[in-house]
Amino acid sequence: MSFLPDFSWMAWTWQTAVFFAVIALLIASMGVWEYFSPGGAPRHGILHFETTRGDRLFVSLLGSAFINLAWLGFVGGNLWWALAISIVYTIGVFRYV
Repeated sequence: MSFLPDFSWMAWTWQTAVFFAVIALLIASMGVWEYFSPGGAPRHGILHFETTRGDRLFVSLLGSAFINLAWLGFVGGNLWWALAISIVYTIGVFRYV
């Protein structure tokens, strides 16, 4: 008798597991960063509202999701270029937002 839930109905691949592991690692890293350097110096960027590191992480994750969905819709299944665009986008968000 197993007490763990049955996730066999989910079509998980190693790529999906890596995706969620990276998200968890990013959130944990931001928590550690916030512990050692509280506050993160909120700043006003090109969007003209105050953002913190956590806000910029959220905006970059949300934007990257839209980049990848648009890539799937317009180009197709090879997402390596979408990943590269998402990384450049994330660097831009953390630099200018």
